[in-house]
Amino acid sequence: MKTIGLLGGMSWESTELYYRWINEGIKQNLGGLHSAKIVLHSVDFSEIEKLQHQGKWDETAEILKAAAQGLEKAGADFILICTNTMHLVAPQIQQGISIPLLHIADATAEEIVKQGLNKVALLGTGFTMEQDFYKGRLIREYGLDVMVPNEQDQQIIHQIIYDELCLGNIADSSRQEYLRIIDSLVEQGAEAIILGCTEITLLVKPEHTTALLFDTTKIHALKAVEKALLGYCKTDVK
Repeated sequence: MKTIGLLGGMSWESTELYYRWINEGIKQNLGGLHSAKIVLHSVDFSEIEKLQHQGKWDETAEILKAAAQGLEKAGADFILICTNTMHLVAPQIQQGISIPLLHIADATAEEIVKQGLNKVALLGTGFTMEQDFYKGRLIREYGLDVMVPNEQDQQIIHQIIYDELCLGNIADSSRQEYLRIIDSLVEQGAEAIILGCTEITLLVKPEHTTALLFDTTKIHALKAVEKALLGYCKTDVK
């Protein structure tokens, strides 16, 4: 079994989901007392968040690159950045290590393509919805037609993520706002909704909407399980 490196803490609420879903995935595949081999570096999100909103992405890249290098030294065979937004600096992180980085947008896009879908809507932080590093990758690499909410709704989504979800606060009023935005995107032709922030899954779940949701947090975690078990021969399952 390969060792998974998790670059987490952005926020720790969603990193907790990664840890649980990866271990549940390993247990489901191998049974018995099996669990995942994981090394985790959890950053102080307050430091990262300040740099994000100051536009100091190069500084965030240096922090995360150093953390990723530590994960490699600790024995990780590949790395996950446990947040959609910080894939903005994924190229800089990858350049600093010699092991693969499992990109969250690739894992998500592969699942969308597998289901034969084309037109999708992307929800996430303002950085993820506005900038090209994420939706551009979906368009160029996978041929997807990617929509985002209007500017006002983007601000609502962004504010709820940082002011509520990253603090572990789940409000039904905020869920209703997200569902309103999702319904609007579906009416505009979206075949599915990408929950492109790892905290959104805390607020919006499949039972809350008839829209088809792609939960990037769970998709990324289960793709890590698949990669960790690639070529693994279980010999001691009880």
